Parts: sequence; C-alpha cells; structure tokens
Amino acid sequence: MAPSTPLLTVRGSEGLYMVNGPPHFTESTVFPRESGKNCKVYTFSKDGTLFAWGNGEKVNIISVINKGLLHSFDLPKAVCLEFSPKNTVLATWQPYTTSKDGTAGIPNLQLYDVKTGTCLKSFIQKKTQNWCPSWSEDETLCARNVNNEVHFFENNNFNTIANKLHLQKINDFVLSPGPQPYKVAVYVPGSKGAPSFVRLYQYPNFAGPHAALANKSFFKADKVTMLWNKKATAVLVIASTDVDKTGASYYGEQTLHYIATNGESAVVQLPKNGPIYDVVWNSSSTEFCAVYGFMPAKATIFNLRCDPVFDFGTGPRNAAYYSPHGHILVLAGFGNLRGQMEVWDVKNYKLISKPVASDSTYFAWCPDGEHILTATCAPRLRVNNGYKIWHYTGSILHKYDVPSNAELWQVSWQPFLDGVFPAKTITYQAVPSEVPSEEPKVATAYRPPALRNKPITNSKLHEEEPPQNMKSQSGNDKPLSKQLLKIKGSMKLRKPQSRKQEVTRVQIWHLLLPHRAHHETLSLSQFLGTLR
Repeated sequence: MAPSTPLLTVRGSEGLYMVNGPPHFTESTVFPRESGKNCKVYTFSKDGTLFAWGNGEKVNIISVINKGLLHSFDLPKAVCLEFSPKNTVLATWQPYTTSKDGTAGIPNLQLYDVKTGTCLKSFIQKKTQNWCPSWSEDETLCARNVNNEVHFFENNNFNTIANKLHLQKINDFVLSPGPQPYKVAVYVPGSKGAPSFVRLYQYPNFAGPHAALANKSFFKADKVTMLWNKKATAVLVIASTDVDKTGASYYGEQTLHYIATNGESAVVQLPKNGPIYDVVWNSSSTEFCAVYGFMPAKATIFNLRCDPVFDFGTGPRNAAYYSPHGHILVLAGFGNLRGQMEVWDVKNYKLISKPVASDSTYFAWCPDGEHILTATCAPRLRVNNGYKIWHYTGSILHKYDVPSNAELWQVSWQPFLDGVFPAKTITYQAVPSEVPSEEPKVATAYRPPALRNKPITNSKLHEEEPPQNMKSQSGNDKPLSKQLLKIKGSMKLRKPQSRKQEVTRVQIWHLLLPHRAHHETLSLSQFLGTLR
C-alpha cells in the first residue's frame, strides 16, 4: 500500500485548518476548520497519526486516521504541546505564575496519558527554554534538567527518579537518538576562570572521574548548541560568545567543535573568518555541512575526520537543509537576505536548481523528500504573508497568499516515520507546473545625479567564489588585469639574478591579490612565468 500524502497544517488569523499535500492542495476533511484567532499552538505526533491543538479554552487530541476526538483537557493558557516518541504521553506547558502574596505557584508542566487521558505527573517548570522532557526513541528513558542536574525516569514512571547526573551547574543536555545504549551530552558553563566543557556519558554510568566517554573544554563560550548525529556516534558543538571582543562581528564569536563517543575530539577548522550561521548533519551520519564566514558566506561539507569534502564557494546564504533521505542539500539565504536557494545533488555535487523564495521566514522539507515548503509568517513579517510548495527542481506547484487584512502565523508538514517514503532517483529537469514562475524583482542601484548620464560601470562589493568543481583550472588564456600588466612591464627586464629578487616578486604577487580582476585565476607560478 502506497503511503498517503502528507498534510499541511495552517494556523493564522483565518483560523486553524489542514490542506492536502501534493498534488491536490485542497482543504482536508481530516480536521474541520476551527475559525477564530484563539488557536495558540498545535503539534503532531512523531508518526503523524495524532494531532493536538489548543484553542484558548481546551487542549484537544484527535486521531488523524479515524478523524475522531480522543481527549479534551481544560488548559486555556497552554502555549506548548509535545507528544512522546511512541505517542504514550502528551506534555503541555503553561506560563508559570505566582500568587500576589508571594507563595509558590501551581505546577504548570503536565504529562497526560494519551490512552486514558489521566494526568501522570505535574511539575513546576518556570522557563520556556527546554520546557519539554526528553525521551529516548523507545520511551524507556526520560530526562529533565532540574536545578542544574539531570533527572532520569524509566518506563514513564514519573513518581520515581531512577538516576541523577550531577555536575556543578549543568546548563543544558541533549539525549542521543537511536536505540540502546543511551548517551547524553551535557554542557557546563565556565566560572571563576575555569573553562566551559561538554561531556558525553553513557547511561547509567555517571560515577567516577573516568565515567565520561569524551570531554571537550573551551574558554570562549557563553552558550552552546549540541547536535547529535542520527547514529549517536558523535556530537557537533557550536560554542558562541555574546560579544566579539575583537569587534569584528556584531553576532559575537563562534567556534565549531567535534566530539565522538570513542573519545576523539577536534576543533573544526573553518577556512573563512566570521559567524557560523548553520550546521547540519546528513542523515547518513558520515558528514555534515557548515555555513559560515562574513558575507558572502562559505558552505563546506566535512567528513568525520573534520576534513573538507566539498566546498560550495561563497554566496548570499545563512542556512542549510538536508533532505530526509540525505541525497539533496539546499543552501539558502533567508531573514535579511533575498531568499536565494541552491539545490544540490550531494552524491554527484551537481547543482539542480536555483529558485528564489523572497521574504521567506520558514523552510521545511516534505517527508517524501521531493517537495519543499517556504512561508512568510507574522510576526517576523506582517505583510505579504503566505506559503508556497516547491518541487526541488525549482517549480512552484502551489501558492497561497493571505488576504491583506489577515496574517499567517504557522505552517508545517505532517511528519512521517523514516522509511515510509522511499528515496527516488534525482531528476534535473524542472517538473511541469500550472503556477507561473515568479521572476525576482531586481531593484536598480541608486545613482547620484552627476553619474546618471554616464556609462554604467559594473562593480561589486564582494566577489563571490564559485564551487570547487566549477573553478577554472588554468589561467593561461585569461587576460591580465591592468595592475598586473603595469607591474609586468616594469619587471620584465631579465630573470632574477638572486633569491632576494625572486622573493620580491612573490611579495608583489601577494600584494596584488586583493586587486585582481574577478575573472582572473592566475596562480603564483603562472604570474612569475609571465615575467620571464
């Protein structure tokens, strides 16, 4: 039996409703539209069979398969919802409040049994950050960060703490994906001159000085982001400082670290200075892509030895997205960039398409690995709200623009488990579409009055570097720039008679590097050859 098409859930001032996925894009009957502006939150279960939402009065759960209401809870202030991996527990979070007399507030994190609808446990969780407990994929293990230590529960028995991981001021932790043995990465910020560190442990081996599987310490870290690969063999750590003391970057300073469960660790050497915008693992767990450096940013794929595998050159980009099957990579520039996307076949390192999704604030791959969702949502942008469904070859298959007096707040795909949709052969020919393609509006550059009647000269603030497989291999047939011609004429007198003269020429070549023409790919040896 072929898998069903993923649904699309839309939440905005027009209400909450679902749309059938490609190729139909009609409103779905699975979920009757709920009108009004009171829906604050919704979520799917990991396999997409259950759907929960809060409408400002109650939190409801329905079965997507049977289209029936399963449970309804009186939680008018719920703003966060999350299902456990096997649909056993629904976690809900409401903002924490205290009474006027200063007494402690009531528990605001509730865990409900999805089968019976009973509340299994309630906790006090003051912060929204990391509000949801973390489960292992088989739900044997569940963990929470409580008062700078990690509490572990087993088999969803929340009345008994099965184990604790206590280190001085644990700030964050991430439970590994996949089956047993379970692993956990913990981050402890530095204090009093001591460095920050990330350690990897295997549950439940936490005791003793040598219990950690791996340890990586660093001084420049006000916060970290920890990313496990799918096979739980390694963690990527993005260490960030709030302020760059050198003044080179407004975004602070970032470094990228690699930590493996076999004890190996390394600093990933990034060839270009500047912020680290995004880092993402391939689903194969054998490589990862980093987008980094001052604009135009570089994008590079690294292997598990942290060696560069492929360099995509530079461009207006700040995000990377692997397809669910890991065979396609999208490099994109959203937010304050124009929305340019590059779709790459990462097996053959071949460019598939270069669509442009202007003003996009959201991107998501469809679970089928063929379609892409981009959206412009409020409050990030309150004008031109709407969403588009693309094929990865660059065709727009469906487009919806919200009326000018309405807003789009959230849109997302119905999730499916891995393996439901088989990987298909990559095609490079754009698929046919009834939606006309949109040509991006090219704004003309401002020209001062004194230059408006004169010929336009092409100039760029930044020269973009092409991908490594598109770089010219020889510069013999390229014309020399005016600067090099001038130097060549003054130096082409005779061959250097000493090592000192040869070094002088090398130094001149390096001084000319920033002034070379964009089309010129002259190497050092080729430049010296032209002087003889």
